[in-house]
Amino acid sequence: MSNVENALLEADRNLETATAKLFDLISIPSVSSDPEGKPGIEQAARWLCDELSGLGFDARVVETEGHPLVLAHSTDELSASRPKLLFYGHYDVQPVGALEDWRHAPFEPEIVEEDGVRRFYGRGASDSKSQLWTFIEGLRAWKTAYGGFAGKVTVLLEGEEESGSHSLPAFLAAHRDELACDIAFICDSDMWSPTQPALSLRLKGLLHEKVTLFAPNRDLHSGFFGAVAANPIRILSSMLADLHDEAGRVTIEGFYDGVEEISQTLRAQWRALSDETDLFDKVDLTGGIVEHGYSPLEAIWGRPTIDFNGVTSGNQGPGERSVIPGSATARLSFRLVEGQDPENVRRIFQRYVRSRLPEGCTVAFEGFPGSSAVTLPEDNPFVTATARGLAREWESPTVLKGSGGSIPLAQQFKEMLGIDCIVIGFILPDDAIHAPDERYDIERFHKGVRSWVRILDEIQKA
Repeated sequence: MSNVENALLEADRNLETATAKLFDLISIPSVSSDPEGKPGIEQAARWLCDELSGLGFDARVVETEGHPLVLAHSTDELSASRPKLLFYGHYDVQPVGALEDWRHAPFEPEIVEEDGVRRFYGRGASDSKSQLWTFIEGLRAWKTAYGGFAGKVTVLLEGEEESGSHSLPAFLAAHRDELACDIAFICDSDMWSPTQPALSLRLKGLLHEKVTLFAPNRDLHSGFFGAVAANPIRILSSMLADLHDEAGRVTIEGFYDGVEEISQTLRAQWRALSDETDLFDKVDLTGGIVEHGYSPLEAIWGRPTIDFNGVTSGNQGPGERSVIPGSATARLSFRLVEGQDPENVRRIFQRYVRSRLPEGCTVAFEGFPGSSAVTLPEDNPFVTATARGLAREWESPTVLKGSGGSIPLAQQFKEMLGIDCIVIGFILPDDAIHAPDERYDIERFHKGVRSWVRILDEIQKA
């Protein structure tokens, strides 16, 4: 029996233990955006550090201005001439929200048999503790079979991805040399279907902006001044409504500068994928906006967008309060494509708002630095090796797809460290990610572990 077959057999034999450890990790309430989650964050970081140390890594917890990271390096690689690989995951999770919305306790995972599927529930079950645990268990199986790793391996586990990763750039700058590698794997993505794997090679850039419009006065009685005073809700609503024209295009001057048209080759690939996916069968798009001339999949993966994430103003209470509010606030997200600079988009958006500001009104903006879009060529040798490994395990061709989402880390790795990133994962859209009753299943977790063994084998042979 070959070493790779032994590694796969080890992944099979160790499934029960690996699942129990994963449940231990999910049981830790590591909510990064809640100050009360700090003890759970610290506990999860120590727990992961201990696990990696037990696997033979030189592992440590690195403190930052925010939440800690776990950084680990292999010490027993079989050949220093083999590729240097970096594996990234995040151990922090979203807040739970209202407990009464959960049918299963968010931090008490257990296996539940449902419709022939062995499923487990919990915050972080899919996003993203199961994801990082697949590659740790894959590395464990590989080392058990081979006696060491096939090259230099670095593991980086973050504790504030769900709250903005604000400490990450400083960490990357301070540990640039220590993070040097040939390719990075970001395990925080989805499959094409429950039986077909995928790699996300095109990630959109992301920019958030909060805009607050202030009237010349504080709250006013609408009976006295409703006919004459500036109403921030009306003014801001008009600005937001006019951000798109009837064709679904963004109206801000300069918004599309640098944006290239989707190639005919890509459009043909994406049209074929559109015929395969059931994504749009699960969501009712009635009343939505799709830019004229593009299919929904082309719009999601290849065109820049502006979305409204929240609007707040005036009376929010249970009773009537006839008031003209003194201010109105909107939160927006911009999903950007190649050729768009986030700071330029922020600048022209603010210019758009100021150009429509009535006399006497003022405006304030808030927002963190954005991230640019990232694309990885399909012919990258690590991409082709990874795609082959996935296809072998799932017995189905690997879909090389785009994404409407953003992973700022991929852009930071590219710009700050010169590292290309392969975005991979085993979650599905109906895993209730960020929602009550977040879930995953044992079979996908098992095949995820085996997938990493297959990927490492293909990389070693390349």
